[in-house]
Amino acid sequence: MTMPYETPTSQRAPGAAQETGSAHAHGHERDGHEGHEGRAGPSVATLVMSDAERRAITRHTLLALFAGALLLLSLAWPHLASGDATLAQVLAAVASLVVAPPVFAGAWRSLRTPSLHGVTDRLIALAMLGAWAVGDMTTAALLPIVMTFGHALEERSVLGSQEAIRALGRLTAGDVRRVSAAGAIETVPYDALRPGDVVDVLPGSRVPADGIVRHGRSAIDNGPITGESLPQDAGEGARVFGGAMNLDGPLRVEITHVGKASTLGKVVELMQRAEAAKPPITQALERYMDAYLALVLLIAAIVWFVSANASAMLAVIVAACPCALVLAAPSTAIAGIAAGARRGILFRNAAFIDALAEIDTLVIDKTGTLTHGELRVTTVMLQPGADEASTLALAVQLAQVSAHPVCRALLRYGAPGIQHTEPPPHSRELRGLGVLATMPEGEAVLGRHDLLEQYVSAMPPTPAQLDGPCAGIALNGRLLAWFGFADTVRAEAREALDGLRALGIERATLLTGDRERVARRVAAEVGIDTVVAHALPHDKLDYVLGEIGAGHRPMVVGDGLNDVLAIKAGATSVAMGERGIDIAVAAADIVLLADDLRRVPDSVRLGRRCRRIATANAAIGLAWTVAVLTLAALGVLSAVASAVLHNVGTFVVIANAGRLLRDE
Repeated sequence: MTMPYETPTSQRAPGAAQETGSAHAHGHERDGHEGHEGRAGPSVATLVMSDAERRAITRHTLLALFAGALLLLSLAWPHLASGDATLAQVLAAVASLVVAPPVFAGAWRSLRTPSLHGVTDRLIALAMLGAWAVGDMTTAALLPIVMTFGHALEERSVLGSQEAIRALGRLTAGDVRRVSAAGAIETVPYDALRPGDVVDVLPGSRVPADGIVRHGRSAIDNGPITGESLPQDAGEGARVFGGAMNLDGPLRVEITHVGKASTLGKVVELMQRAEAAKPPITQALERYMDAYLALVLLIAAIVWFVSANASAMLAVIVAACPCALVLAAPSTAIAGIAAGARRGILFRNAAFIDALAEIDTLVIDKTGTLTHGELRVTTVMLQPGADEASTLALAVQLAQVSAHPVCRALLRYGAPGIQHTEPPPHSRELRGLGVLATMPEGEAVLGRHDLLEQYVSAMPPTPAQLDGPCAGIALNGRLLAWFGFADTVRAEAREALDGLRALGIERATLLTGDRERVARRVAAEVGIDTVVAHALPHDKLDYVLGEIGAGHRPMVVGDGLNDVLAIKAGATSVAMGERGIDIAVAAADIVLLADDLRRVPDSVRLGRRCRRIATANAAIGLAWTVAVLTLAALGVLSAVASAVLHNVGTFVVIANAGRLLRDE
């Protein structure tokens, strides 16, 4: 529902562009990270309705309460002072004058900034003028009072966008324990945080902003941000999100993004954009706005001429307010973005939710998307007589010396089950070969065959079954073990592809720059038939454009720089937000915050539900408006009854959109 004197929606989200369009190739706006890092950001709570706007709504509500009290007194006065109806009329007139200024201010603004909301503004103002003209002061006062209270209820409803945004803002509200350069703890407001600051996050408190854990280990509940159902372990180097709950251990976190640049800030801003955006149906209705207003006035004039019933004429004007129709698409978009955020799916704007409903093809990258994008230990081949525990402990010690991907993989594999040890004091890295260290037991070596054969007598060849990256470890001239490495497929990848096929998306292509043999092995593992390997960025772009040219609607899923051109060209696109590079995340329509591929079919399913509900809402809004208008024209409804039914229709539309939030 829209108030006649409501702050225009376009003014509610400062800096949020009015976005239209649906495809990358058609010039829709992108949401990036530019301009946010490196300076202080406002708290997420300040991204909601401004204080001035909130004060205006409060002021209007208080005026309506005062006018309502005067109106009640005017209705009761004839019973209190028998026969004195004049003062009752005066009280009703004063009540109408109290609420008149904001009504006519809204109507005047709508003349300068035409919109569908402006139709409601002008219709209520005309209804008040008509009520004054026929001397119906009670109706003149009651109409804006009913609308005001309806608006207040909407703002505080479960689906009220501003209330939903405020609830998100409260996740990072309050003071923060910041660590000074000298190591002292100081309590500062959230607004004082800047990227690079280090904060203490105690158990039971929320992480104030996006950052990286620099010290400590704890379980983190990312549910409000990423939609993950189970707490995640966070140790040194782990990425954490603002608004996440620290469950059981103190953490020291270096802040990387605050305010609008944070993940939570982006969710809030996107909800504001959904509220401010003009869906295609709204744009179409706005083109015929003036004709609609003229038609309503013509119907009202005919009703008055035929029936000489001023009340019926006023009822027609009020009944024609198209609020339920206006809110049909935006309410669904807001609910869809909120429902996606709960699942860890970040939609750039409402147009992309709608585009998901048309997807019939999947084009997906391999490295970092179907796979983890990092080497992992897949094989451990112990040599005869070698002890597994001590061999793995030695490998972890040596791996701490180097930042090579093989060493990082060994640390991920072995460190969780091994008591923390320091790197060997006498060690060095030989670039491209491996690591050497002097241990009490002798010379320790971790690295390639070329390095190992210099320190191991009768060095055997590399095992044939290790056809990918591998490394051996030796101590005091004796080979202990071989480690095989590979970029492994995500555990949920097969389930995600099956989920898309269950939705009718049978066409799928693995589009990668990797080798043909590796690509086909991964494709076979997840059930993809079409493979395009050795693809450079422009090759990926050409393939996606070819799919579109053939009449398909491809969803492009990727994470890297080489995927950006394809991402921008697809009918819609998804980026892996946890490890994806910033430019890919900024270019995509949808970001998966937890890098869980099962969210891809979830997003398609949500897009289709949004379209169904938005279509139903538009039908409900149109039918409701026509029905109330017809009853008003026939003299069945009074102007006040039309206003009440108008509010009821609005709440029906909002409640229907709210199913997206309730049915999870």
